[in-house]
Amino acid sequence: MALDHLDQLAAQAFDGFIVRKDLALRFRGQYPVPTYVGEFLIGRYCATTDEKEIAEGLQTVERQMRERTVRPGEEELFKSRARERGSVKLIDLITTRLDASSDSYLATLPSLHLSDVRIDAEMVAAHERMLTGGFYAEITLEYDAAIAEEKSGRPFGVTQIRPIQLSKKGAMESMAEGRKAFTTEEWRHFLLRSIGFEPEQLSPRAQDIMFLRMVPFVERNYNMVELGPRGTGKSHLYQQVSPYSHLVSVVKLRLRACLSIMPAVNAAWCACMMWFVLTKFPASHLTKRRCEYHERLHGVWGIQPWPRKY
Repeated sequence: MALDHLDQLAAQAFDGFIVRKDLALRFRGQYPVPTYVGEFLIGRYCATTDEKEIAEGLQTVERQMRERTVRPGEEELFKSRARERGSVKLIDLITTRLDASSDSYLATLPSLHLSDVRIDAEMVAAHERMLTGGFYAEITLEYDAAIAEEKSGRPFGVTQIRPIQLSKKGAMESMAEGRKAFTTEEWRHFLLRSIGFEPEQLSPRAQDIMFLRMVPFVERNYNMVELGPRGTGKSHLYQQVSPYSHLVSVVKLRLRACLSIMPAVNAAWCACMMWFVLTKFPASHLTKRRCEYHERLHGVWGIQPWPRKY
């Protein structure tokens, strides 16, 4: 792939930190982990512009993704490997909790359906994010046959953990220094490309909307309501691009609920968003109730209602 001016500028300003998104696309959807997990591994093994080194790094990334991610139906296979080999390495979302009855911490590994995995208190203290939603990490999971024979024994234990995140000290200073090489417009385009969007294919308005979506990453307690049909990227940004965000749940709002929350926020903005939601429904899917909601919008904000064809 030929590198354009922005790619070359980024590679010079952030040497060793750049991940080629076209390489990350090769693993998207193939393994049961978020996109940024593959990007993290690519950044570790393919942070270069040398095509030969990139090819070797991709083989390493593909091998680790294939051997360390747990596909549906492979849970017992990984547990068996841990028992037969003594330990196994995997990539998983890890969370911990304090078990007051035993005065110890227990880890949860959802891909293996394990919720009572032993973990040292020192390891939890070093990675407190495990107590607040957890994070993806490269985990070494051991199996102790002696403990398995004990009454209520917990044979599985975490012996080593390597968070999938940027852990190098001075990262903010390095970013601030690299930022000096970009103009404001180049920096905007660089940020958009870093989350997988090609800025040249987005209008200035669409670019601003993408930046608005990213405000919660840099501003605490920022409340935002985004309404739209399924598959328009409302959850994608928070689920796929960063280990520092955790998608708690996806709430499906009915049109009645959307209308009820509108008086609490900017009416004009909500009117535009509801117009977008409603007009995306095919005419064949219109029902009497949806037409009534649309007519209610017309009465409040003057939106042209649908003709009744039911």
